[in-house]
Amino acid sequence: MQARLYEYLQDIQTELIICEDDKEADDLAQVCLYLGFKTYVLPDFRAQFGSDLRSFSKELFEICKVLNAYHKEAQSKILISPIRTILQKLPGKNNLQNIILKSNSSIKLEKFKEEMLHSGYEFVDIVQDKGEISIRGEIIDIFAINEDQPFRILLFSDEVESIRYFDVNSQKSIPKELSSIEICPFLSNLNQDQYNNLQEKIRNFQGQSIISDVNSLGFWCIDNFYDYLNLNFISVKEFQSNDFEEDISKINQNILPQAKYCKNLLSTYNQDFFSFHKDKNIIVLAKNEVLFRALNIEHSQNITLKICDLRLNLITKEKLIVSLNKKQKNKRIKKANLIIDELRVGDYIVHEDYGVAKFLGLEIIVIAGAKKEFVALGYLNNDKLLLPVENLYMIDKYIGVSGGIPLLDKLGKGTFLKLKEKLKEKLFAIASNIVSLAAARSLIKAKNLYISENLQDEFINSAGFAYTKDQEQVCKEIFQDIQSSKVMDRLLSGDVGFGKTEIAMNAIFACVKSGFTALFFVPTTLLSSQHFKTLKRRFTSFNINVFKLDRFTNSKEKKQILEFLKEKKPCVVVGTHSLLNIECENLGLIVIDEEHKFGVKQKEKLKEFSKNSHILSMSATPIPRSLNQALSSLKSYSVLQTPPDDRLDVRTFVRESSDALVKEAISRELRRAGQIFYIHNHIASINESKKYLLELFPHLKILILHSKIDAKTTEEEMLRFENKEYDLLLCTSIVESGIDLPNVNTIIIENSDRFGMADLHQLRGRVGRSSIQGYCYFLIEDKEKLTKDSLKRLTSLESNSYLGSGSVLAYHDLEIRGGGNLLGVDQSGHIEQIGYSLYLKMLEDEINKLSKNETIKENKIDLKLNVNAFINSEYINEDRLRLELYRRLSKCASVSEIYEIESEMIDRFGKLDIYTKQFLDLITIKILASDDYKLISNFEQNICFVKNDDNKEIVKAKSKDDDDILDTILTYLRRTKS
Repeated sequence: MQARLYEYLQDIQTELIICEDDKEADDLAQVCLYLGFKTYVLPDFRAQFGSDLRSFSKELFEICKVLNAYHKEAQSKILISPIRTILQKLPGKNNLQNIILKSNSSIKLEKFKEEMLHSGYEFVDIVQDKGEISIRGEIIDIFAINEDQPFRILLFSDEVESIRYFDVNSQKSIPKELSSIEICPFLSNLNQDQYNNLQEKIRNFQGQSIISDVNSLGFWCIDNFYDYLNLNFISVKEFQSNDFEEDISKINQNILPQAKYCKNLLSTYNQDFFSFHKDKNIIVLAKNEVLFRALNIEHSQNITLKICDLRLNLITKEKLIVSLNKKQKNKRIKKANLIIDELRVGDYIVHEDYGVAKFLGLEIIVIAGAKKEFVALGYLNNDKLLLPVENLYMIDKYIGVSGGIPLLDKLGKGTFLKLKEKLKEKLFAIASNIVSLAAARSLIKAKNLYISENLQDEFINSAGFAYTKDQEQVCKEIFQDIQSSKVMDRLLSGDVGFGKTEIAMNAIFACVKSGFTALFFVPTTLLSSQHFKTLKRRFTSFNINVFKLDRFTNSKEKKQILEFLKEKKPCVVVGTHSLLNIECENLGLIVIDEEHKFGVKQKEKLKEFSKNSHILSMSATPIPRSLNQALSSLKSYSVLQTPPDDRLDVRTFVRESSDALVKEAISRELRRAGQIFYIHNHIASINESKKYLLELFPHLKILILHSKIDAKTTEEEMLRFENKEYDLLLCTSIVESGIDLPNVNTIIIENSDRFGMADLHQLRGRVGRSSIQGYCYFLIEDKEKLTKDSLKRLTSLESNSYLGSGSVLAYHDLEIRGGGNLLGVDQSGHIEQIGYSLYLKMLEDEINKLSKNETIKENKIDLKLNVNAFINSEYINEDRLRLELYRRLSKCASVSEIYEIESEMIDRFGKLDIYTKQFLDLITIKILASDDYKLISNFEQNICFVKNDDNKEIVKAKSKDDDDILDTILTYLRRTKS
């Protein structure tokens, strides 16, 4: 295709090339760019008429951005579009007039707000995605759809004082100032009358959205779109010649089949390859000279080396063009990681001294004439505790084992503190076991698993895909471990499909090629079967023996495996706990997948089994950062956070449930020979759901699974599901996180408004784990009965926007649960009583004590100061943002951390008001006084300092004004510290 377009464009000019999809568009663009055309590529827009556009916002932003740039270019330009996109009525030049802002120019804020609204931008609390805008006083944050980073615009009265980019992840400004910016509209520039007319059309439009607004349905209702088929266009079919397939087959005959990339092909066979094409002008492309030198390719009479980023591989009668470049992955925009636990009114929390309560919200209370903000917590019998916001570190969101509703604790009896003391003894035993096991392993001399770099590279290149940066880094860490004198004990965490097994295979490859045996432990026969197939496929060409040992292995096969091991022949055996019953004297490496799913006795056997061998444990759930720090001296930890290059975002739809919609979603998946998850969260009525699905699809093969079905049956049925004996899995709970089911790429969730944000994100994460497009349908019964909050949360899921910060919350939920699971001791009863967060925090303390790690001292000083100190709601209006800052400030361990947050607040929200400034002073006092004082209080201008040894000192301030009280305390503490 590239060759035919290359020849076609030598003689004929065109303005538009129509192709099938994104991949074809990208290949064609490489040719146009090589020939010097200004090339603009539209994305494949797959929306059906009337679809909710929030699910397609990424493509729509890209369409507007590309067309905006296309219309600016005067000549030598080509537009490339998939056919689905170009058949839409797309915005023309007049619809896409940029809004220009210049530094030191005047601006009318109300008019600017109106322009942004009419240009399709969405007003939010925190800007994270393209097409969003936030205005806070004289600070404007906007993520223009034509930019890769958002802008922060600082106003002074009616003038633009400065314009900077800011980082989405940290929300901090980037220092360099910009002189001017251009903001491309989303869909169209509209005046007020046109906007009112559009709103009326949207109200009357029969679309498939639970919310009718510009962002959901505007594209279908805007007039005066431009028909790009009026351009001089050509389709792919027209420039493909009849003899093209013949040309390709001729080329393929002379390219060795095992060479998957031109780079690999040239590195091994460059002389033969080039000599075969010596009659042609050969052009080799690479993004830098290093690639040419690495492959020993030099300029010659018929070989030209060209530095460029293009990926062009074609052959004509006169030319051969070969590229050594690979496609660069599009950078994903990182979401802000500021809010870890977004608390909503009614959420359950756990206070480290008083136990489980309900979060009732933030309250301003006046005490002795001074205003302060408190977190209101509800306990048993409607008792209420007001927690000063500076002590917010003492609470955490409650996460239990079962996901059920916890029992509230009772204030005043001290029962929770007694429970904690009792639990401390058990945690001390667990921590002692962890520390002593690590100490024993550190004394063992390790087997050196060494292979040459060339052999390692050969194995990596045989994967058929490029490793992510995370994978490369983890491979490096593992090879350093297994080639050292100490035994490796490394935990690798990463989501399913992120490449953990590929990493493990590198370690196994090194082990077997070093003459040792590797054992691969998995908790279920399903995982055993999956890993066996993968290992067999990857290792066969390297003459490595791969065996499987589980309850499906017959006696003849088992005997063969045992004899092989007895003879100390190097191999790899994958299996379940059956592996624990074998003898293996030549053992070099143990890989354990999802260790927390093994039983208690099996875990004990594993510990004995693995005393003298390298260990690589793998988990699909992360562990908390703080626990990782506590374990850092005992266990190495690696994480895979980067998805593979071909991973696609899951298409998400929030819809009212209907027979037609369910039928369409299931039919689409069945047409591509895929399978479906269907979530119905009530065991009692799950058979009714099956009956309903069979009415729609009489021949649908449905598997029902829920918590009342025993583990053995569940495992056997899941194996049958993986073998495609069923079309649809109807279940009540989240599908197992560690199981890789790449053929399941549609998930339908009934009554999605009844699920928490974290649960919805985890459910969505069960599909779209390969290069196949995943689909997620959040169904609701009646959109009219949805609360405003539920509506907001669900629509934010549809567009992946920030409202609700669910992805961060889902990760944190998994992180906490994962930390509890990975420790390997069944403490579910205790965890249910105090929640995962506090359980892990207490365990961290015990591990730190035993391993003599430094711990951050918590500031438990009592401040009874009659000063107005709180983050003013007029300064930051949203409760959740104030809570986030209260939480971060309460956890500060040094004054420099407070200064950093203060600088960030000024950057994000503007100059501090007096009350907010005084709250930061209060936190500073808390840190400065925490080592030596247990109480600081004041009565009018008299300030009392009570030391830990109960000695008191009275200091008098200039006046009883807040600023004088705080200044006097800070001066006193700094003087006594110096």
